[in-house]
Amino acid sequence: MVQEVSIEYLKDQIRNVPDFPKHGIQFKDITTVLKQAELFSYIVDATVEIYKDKNISKLVCIEARGFILGGAIAARLGAGFVPIRKPGKLPAEVLRKEYSLEYGTDTLEIHKDAIETGDTLLLHDDLLATGGTAHAATELLHAFKPKKIYINFFCELDFLKGREMLANYDISSLIHF
Repeated sequence: MVQEVSIEYLKDQIRNVPDFPKHGIQFKDITTVLKQAELFSYIVDATVEIYKDKNISKLVCIEARGFILGGAIAARLGAGFVPIRKPGKLPAEVLRKEYSLEYGTDTLEIHKDAIETGDTLLLHDDLLATGGTAHAATELLHAFKPKKIYINFFCELDFLKGREMLANYDISSLIHF
């Protein structure tokens, strides 16, 4: 059961860090929310409420902040947990995807045996900015031929229009800036 917390209160608890990781970026630091047990529980409960009837078989989370909420959400949904990681972090054979983001390029990897054809997936990350990372992750996931891919973020920076890059997906975000 989701105990109500004001979205405005949640927003106020997120720390803005100017010029991180580089000049001109206003970094949204969610650790100031996650350290509060009541708010951490609220975020997990609110996310589970959205997806509880979607038959999610695997929760796929993007390194590293996606892992924080993702494990708890997966456990509550009765779903498996699948990490998407930076290069060289996964020990077995991987699929990889290089992509552009708002301040450079990066690469994502997933184990080749992480997902079965027909799985219903929930891709989760902490924040949607320009959409580059999530888009790269969806490209990796399509190689597995899933039944459906849902996408969830804790926060979304609406002014960066990342949702446009993910227009073909059912997306939810708890907080919008």
